[in-house]
Amino acid sequence: MGVEDHKKAARDVGTLVAAMLTVSDTRTADTDESGRIAMELIRQAGHEVGHYAIVRNEPLEVRTEVLRLVAEGRVDFIITSGGTGVSPRDQTIEALRPLFQKELEGFGELFRLLSFQEVGTAALLSRATAGTLGRAVLFCLPGSKAAVRLAVERLILPEIRHLIAQHRKA
Repeated sequence: MGVEDHKKAARDVGTLVAAMLTVSDTRTADTDESGRIAMELIRQAGHEVGHYAIVRNEPLEVRTEVLRLVAEGRVDFIITSGGTGVSPRDQTIEALRPLFQKELEGFGELFRLLSFQEVGTAALLSRATAGTLGRAVLFCLPGSKAAVRLAVERLILPEIRHLIAQHRKA
């Protein structure tokens, strides 16, 4: 089967349920514009947001929340926003990458390419990544509004049904 055949078959996947986790010590539900943007885009694409939380920038708390969501089995994909840079407090990647069953290297590569086209060499500071975990797919995004919009609009939503269909293929 070619890519178009796979995508055609993936249309049968239907509505998916997402979880949105903002990793931050300072944001609140009122100030979390990145989370709000992601959830709005997800809903506009015909999917549901089944869970939203702000998790402190502590690796154990981030890991625990993601593992709980995966164990409950009610979400198809999880987006984290924040903690992917290079400062000492940026620990999302260290907390979650070891949990991946399969890392989707192409996601980070494409994200940085698209970011480079928008912000230039500052794109190399991003460690955005994605991988599979249980029946879910996990995306780790930077915390900026522009980065979240870029990833959700241009990478995640155009491929999520295809990705889930392939991931769950028997």
